[in-house]
Amino acid sequence: MSEKAMVLFSGGVDSTTCLGLALERFGRENVIPLSIVYGQKHAKEVEAAKRVLEYYGIEGKELDLTPIFAYSDCSLLSHSREEIPEESYASQLAERNGAPVTTYVPFRNGLFLASAASMALSLGCSYIYYGAHHDDAAGNAYPDCSEAFYQSMNSAVYEGSGRVLGIEAPFITWNKAQVVKEGLRLGVPYELTWSCYEGGELPCGKCGTCIDRQKAFEANGIKDPALN
Repeated sequence: MSEKAMVLFSGGVDSTTCLGLALERFGRENVIPLSIVYGQKHAKEVEAAKRVLEYYGIEGKELDLTPIFAYSDCSLLSHSREEIPEESYASQLAERNGAPVTTYVPFRNGLFLASAASMALSLGCSYIYYGAHHDDAAGNAYPDCSEAFYQSMNSAVYEGSGRVLGIEAPFITWNKAQVVKEGLRLGVPYELTWSCYEGGELPCGKCGTCIDRQKAFEANGIKDPALN
C-alpha cells in the first residue's frame, strides 16, 4: 500500500514548495493538504491556497482553530489592535531583546502539528510535512520553526502515534532562497501564492515576510512572480 502524507498548507511560498515536494515523492492521490484558519486579519492566504489546489487538481481539508487564539494580542490576528510592523525581522528583533516578533502566533505550529497528527492518523497518513525553514527561526523570531522544536515535535508525534506517524520538515536547515530554488526546480506556481501580512490588492512590500520573500527571489535571479 502506498504511503500518504498530510501537508500543512497556507498558500504561501514555503508551504506551497513543501506541497510540491510531497507531490513529487508520494503522487497526487497520496497527498492531503490541510489548511488551517486561526483568526488571521485577512483571507488572502486562504484564497491563495484554493488557487494552488485548483492548479494541482487536488482537494484539501480545512480546520478552524480561531477560538484557541482568542486571548492572544498577536498583530496577525483580526481582534488585535497591534499594527503589523513594516520592517525586516532583523530590525524587529534588534528592538525586542530576544523575544519573538509580534507576528508570532503563540505556539501556532505546535497546535497545527498536533491537530494535523490526529487527522493524519485517522486518514492513514505516515507523514506530516511542514515548511519551516532556518530564516524564520533565526534570532528566535518564530521559535516554533527551529530545528530543536521540530525534533521535539517529531519525537512526540512519533511516540504518541504508536510509532507510525512522523513529521518531515525538509527545509528546516535551509534559508528562504534555498526554498525558492527548490520550488523553481519543482515548477511551483509561485504566481498564485500569497505571503504578505496585509490584505491589499498587491503585496505591501514592507512587512517582514514581504521583505524576506523578495530577497529570496532576487537571490535566485528573478523577480517575485506575485508582483508581475
